[in-house]
Amino acid sequence: MANSKTVLYIVRGRARFRWGEKLEYVAEAGPGDFIYVPPFVPHQEMNARPDEPVEAVVVRSGQDPIVVNLDIESPEPGTPQTSDPFHRH
Repeated sequence: MANSKTVLYIVRGRARFRWGEKLEYVAEAGPGDFIYVPPFVPHQEMNARPDEPVEAVVVRSGQDPIVVNLDIESPEPGTPQTSDPFHRH
């Protein structure tokens, strides 16, 4: 598995991200927001508004293939809670 970090910059639309061992954390991002995804953190990216597309710029710290599909049921919808070791207020 790759040790790549990922940063997303939201250009347009509204994105929703879930992360954690059971996707227990959730946050939304809009135009001008940056999202940091540390290596080895299970996460899910989705469009928060089905009537409007999301456009984002994605930058990774390496070129290794990093997608690993996990058999985790999404708890969507959820209550935003962004307090974890990587995303503190």
